[in-house]
Amino acid sequence: MWLNPEEVLLRNALTLWVTERSNDFFLLQRRRGRGDSGGKLSGLLVGALDTVLDSNARVTPFRILHQVPSSQISWVIASGTNPLSVCLSGITVFLLIDCIVSDAVDVLVFCPLGATIEEVSRHWDWLLHNVLHSLSVFENKDDLSSFVKGKVKEVLVAQYSCCCWKGRVPRQGVLYLSTNHMAFYSFLLGKEVKFVVPWAEVRGVDRVSAGLMTEVVRVSTGRRQRDFSMFLNLEQAFGLVAQLADIGLRRLLDSEGLELDHSLQQPARITKRVLEEQALREYVLALFWLPRAERLHEVASCSVWTPHARAHTAGTLYTTDSYLGFSGRNEDHCLLLMPLSEVVSIEKAESSSPLPNPVIVSIRSKKAFQFIELQDRDDLVDSLNAQLKALQWKHSVFSNKPARKPLSSQTPYYTFYYDTGCSDEEEVEEQVLRNTVNTEALMTAFNHDPRGDNNLQSKSQEEHRLQLWVDHFSEFGRGVHMFRTDKMHMLMVSGSPVNVSGVRSCAVTELVSHPGYYTDLVQRAMGQSTLATEEIERDLHRSLPDHPAFQNPMGIGALRRVLTAYAHRNPKIGYCQSMNIVTSVLLLYCREEEAFWLLVAVCERMLPDYFNRRVIGAQVDQSVFEELIRERLPELAEQVPDLSSLSSLSLSWFLTLFLSVLPFPSALCVLDSFFSQGIQAVFQLGLTVLQANASQLSASSDDGQALMVLSGFLDQVKLEEELGSPPLSPPAMEENSSSPTPTRPPIITELLNDSYQKFGDLSVRQLERLRCRHRIQVLQAHEDTSKENTLRVVTPEVSISPEDLADLYDLFKTEHFITLYWGEGGGTAIALQHHDPGRPYQEQYRLGRAQFQSLYGLLVPWRCDPQHSDTVANRTFTLLDQDKDNLVTFREFACWLNTLYCEDLNEKIRLLYCLHIPPALTESEDDSSREFIQFCKTLYSMFHGDTGESDLFQAIATVTSLVLQIGEVGRPRMGSGVSSQEEEGTGQEGVATQQKEEEEEEGEHWMVSFAQILASLLTEAPLVMFFEKPVDLALKISQAKDTQYHQRAAILALKS
Repeated sequence: MWLNPEEVLLRNALTLWVTERSNDFFLLQRRRGRGDSGGKLSGLLVGALDTVLDSNARVTPFRILHQVPSSQISWVIASGTNPLSVCLSGITVFLLIDCIVSDAVDVLVFCPLGATIEEVSRHWDWLLHNVLHSLSVFENKDDLSSFVKGKVKEVLVAQYSCCCWKGRVPRQGVLYLSTNHMAFYSFLLGKEVKFVVPWAEVRGVDRVSAGLMTEVVRVSTGRRQRDFSMFLNLEQAFGLVAQLADIGLRRLLDSEGLELDHSLQQPARITKRVLEEQALREYVLALFWLPRAERLHEVASCSVWTPHARAHTAGTLYTTDSYLGFSGRNEDHCLLLMPLSEVVSIEKAESSSPLPNPVIVSIRSKKAFQFIELQDRDDLVDSLNAQLKALQWKHSVFSNKPARKPLSSQTPYYTFYYDTGCSDEEEVEEQVLRNTVNTEALMTAFNHDPRGDNNLQSKSQEEHRLQLWVDHFSEFGRGVHMFRTDKMHMLMVSGSPVNVSGVRSCAVTELVSHPGYYTDLVQRAMGQSTLATEEIERDLHRSLPDHPAFQNPMGIGALRRVLTAYAHRNPKIGYCQSMNIVTSVLLLYCREEEAFWLLVAVCERMLPDYFNRRVIGAQVDQSVFEELIRERLPELAEQVPDLSSLSSLSLSWFLTLFLSVLPFPSALCVLDSFFSQGIQAVFQLGLTVLQANASQLSASSDDGQALMVLSGFLDQVKLEEELGSPPLSPPAMEENSSSPTPTRPPIITELLNDSYQKFGDLSVRQLERLRCRHRIQVLQAHEDTSKENTLRVVTPEVSISPEDLADLYDLFKTEHFITLYWGEGGGTAIALQHHDPGRPYQEQYRLGRAQFQSLYGLLVPWRCDPQHSDTVANRTFTLLDQDKDNLVTFREFACWLNTLYCEDLNEKIRLLYCLHIPPALTESEDDSSREFIQFCKTLYSMFHGDTGESDLFQAIATVTSLVLQIGEVGRPRMGSGVSSQEEEGTGQEGVATQQKEEEEEEGEHWMVSFAQILASLLTEAPLVMFFEKPVDLALKISQAKDTQYHQRAAILALKS
C-alpha cells in the first residue's frame, strides 16, 4: 500500500526491519518475523497485531524507502501487502498518490510490493531495470516528476480501514480504491483474505442496514454482494466508492459523457483531491445550469446583502470561467448568478466591524452586490479582476468593439438599488440580435391565448398576474442576475403572464456573447441532408398540430430552422424525439434565436444526456424516480412492488416536461416551473400525481390499467380560470396547500403548489448523488442488453453452448478493458475507439492484434510451443480481419473458436491450411520460409507437452514425408514446359531468363492442395485421434479467467 511519506531514521529502523536490498536511491526492507524461516510464530503475531491496529499505525511485511545520499533520514514511500499486486499475482501495476516535494528530498512512488519475497524480488528487479538507471540523468525535480508520472498505470486514490463481512463473520482489513479496481486485503491470525473487483463489474453501490451491522456500504456485482462497515468516515467512503464506480463505467462504457472533463481523461492523474473537485464542479454546474465546459476556480464562504430581506444572507460564492454564483445555505432560500460579461468592476471596500472584508461587484444595469466575510479577500479579488480583464479583452477582440471601461460609481458602497430597464448599450446589442429569421415570438403573429378564453375575466386575471411579477421584479431584480428564492418559485406556481417570460434569462448570456452565431449556423445547416434532418422533417407536423402557429409555413419554418441548426451544432445529439415538442412551445413565446439558445440550455445544461441516441440521462432519472417513490411514497411502494412499470409510464413526463400528457394551458405552467426550479419541478410534480392516484394505482391489475388511471387524471388537469373561479395569489395558495378535492377537476396551480410544499426539500445536491449511483445501474443495464443481443445474433452461427458463449463474451470484453487499464502510450485512446455503441451489437467491442494474441494463448485448445504460438496467432488475426481494419469483432472471434472446438476434423485442417497461404501468410515474412515449412512448424508446435507427444511426432514425420513427395511430384510438371522450350533452341538469352524467373516464381507456390493435405493426415491414426479428441471449452474458459489479468498485464509491462 502507499503511504504519505514519513521520516525514518535508519538506526531506529533496523530494530524491527531488516534491509534485504539497497542502492543509491532505495532500500527494500522486510519486517522482522515475516518471510524468514523459523519466524512463523512472530510472523503470525505481527500480522494479527498489524491488522487489528488502525491503518495509520499498521506495519506491513515489506516496504520501500527512498533514501538521500549522505543523509541519515529516509522516507517511507511504499509498503506491502498491496492487494492490487498480491491478488493479481505477477502484474506490474504502478500506483501513485501524489509527488510530495519536501525540503530534503523528492518523494516519489514507483511500484507496489507483494506479500512474498518472490513477488517483492520481481518488482524490485523491475525497478532496477526500468526506473533506477534513468533517475541519474535528471537534474531537477520537475523532469523527474514528469518521468515518474509517465510510468504510472494504476493510481491508488484512497484506502480505508474497515470490515468486510462474510455472512455474519467480519474480517478486519483495508479497502483499497484505485482508478480501475476496488481491492480488499486482510491478514488475521494467519488467515489471508484478498480479492479485487474491477469497477467495470460493479452493478450497484448502496448504503443499507442489515442484521448486527448498523450501516454498511454494499457493493454489488453480477456474481455476489460485498458488505463493508466500521469506517471511520462512512459518508466519505461511500461517496468515493460510488463516484469511482460511476467514473470508471462512464469512461469504459460511455466515454462520450466525459468528453469535457479533461481531468478524468487520464486515469493516472486521478486523485482523491481531483475527485472531490470534480464532484463539487458537477454540483455547481447543475445548481446554476452552467455550460458543461465551465471550470470551477474558487469556492469561498461569505454573505451577500439581500435587499428583499434587509439583511446579509450567509452562503457560498463560486467562481468559474465566465460566472460568479452565490448559493445560500439552503439552495431554495437564495440563488444569485452573475455573468462576468455583465460585470463592470470588482472592488474592495473599507472593512469595519459590522462589514468585515467587503467586496463590491458592480454590473452594467446599474446594480451592485455586496459580499462580506470573505477570507483571503485580496487573492480572490485579484484573481477575479484578472479574469475580468481577460474576458473584456477577448470580447473587444472578437466583437470588434472597444472594451467596456469600468464605471466608477459615485454612490457609497453600501447603497444598492435596482433598475429594471436596460442600458443604452444593451438596447443597441439586442437590436442587432433581433436581425434573425423571425424577430418576434410566434404568439405575436398568431394571437392564440392557451391560458383561457379571451374574455374580460381572463384579461383581468392576466393583468393581476402581471402586477404580481412587476412587484416581484422591483424587489428581487430582473434578468439573469436576479435573486432566485422560494418566493419566486411560489409565484411561478401561480403562472407567469404571457408577456413576461420566466424562461428567457436562461439564454440571455449565451445569446449576448454569441452575436450572429445562430444566423450563421442556419445558413450553414440549411440545405444539408442527414439522418437528423430526415427525422426532423417527419416530426415537424407532429409538433402541437392543433395550434394555428404550426398549421402555417411560418411556424413550421421556424421550427425546422431551430432544430436543424441545433443538429448541426451538436451532431452527437443531432435530433431526438420530444425535442420538437419543447422547441415548438419555446417558439411561441420567444424570438427564434432565443428559442435556439433555450434549446441549447435544456439539452446541454438543464437535462444533460437526455436527448441522445441512448437517452441515458432520462433513464437515470427514471431510476432515481423509483428510489424517490420508495422513500417518499412507501405505502404505494408496498402495494406496487415492481415500480419499473410506473417509471416507464412516467418516462414521457421527463422527456417532454409534461407537455405531451397535460392539456396545453396546464403544461405551460409546468414549463414555467421547470425553468424556475429545474428538473426538481418534474420530480416533485410526478410524485404528487402518483400520490393523488395512489389508491387506484394500488388496485390496478396490470400496466394498462395503471396507464388509464394516470392518463385520465392528467387529461382533467385545468387552469383556475377555466373553472371561472378567481385567481389565487401566493399567500392564498399557502393556506390552501391540500390535495385537490375529488368534487372538481384537479387544478394545475394547486398541484404545483402541493408538490412544492410536500417535496420541495429535494435538493440539487441530493439529486446529483442519486444520479451518480443510479447511472451505474443504467449503464450496466445497457451492457446487459448489448450482450443479450450480441449472443442472440451470434448463437445461430455457432455450436458453442449459450453458457460458454456468454463467458467468451465476458472474456472478450475484459480483454478490451485491460487495455484501457494498462495500455501503453496512446493505447487507451485507440482502444476507446474500438468500443462504439452506435455499431451493430456484435461489433461494438473489437480487439486489436496484441489483444487477440493474448486471448489466443489463453483459449487455443492445443499446447502450442510459445516460440511459434505468436506467429500462428498473428496469422489467425490476419485471416479473421476480413475488412482489413486491424480489428476483430466478437462474431469473428466466436466463429474461429467454434471451428477449433465444435467442428469436425475436416474444418480444423482447413483452418490450419488457410493459415499458411495468403492472405494469412503475408509478404512481410521471411522469403526463405515456404508455406510447407511453416505448415510443418505449426504441426510440430501443436503437440508440445501432449501425453502422446512421441507418437504424434512420428506420425507427423510420416505425413511430412508424404506431403513432401506430393510436392516434388508437382514440380516437374510445372517445369517440363520450361525444358521443352529450352530444347527448341530458341537461342535467345532473354527468353531463357524469363523462363527461369517463371520457374522460380512457380516453385514458390504451394504445390499441395487441401484435399491432399487432408488425405495425408488421415493416414495416421494418432493425428486423427488428436484432432478429434474433444476439449472442454468451459474448463478452458475458467482457466482463462484466472490467468487473463496476469498474462495480459505481463505483456503490457514488457512493452513499456
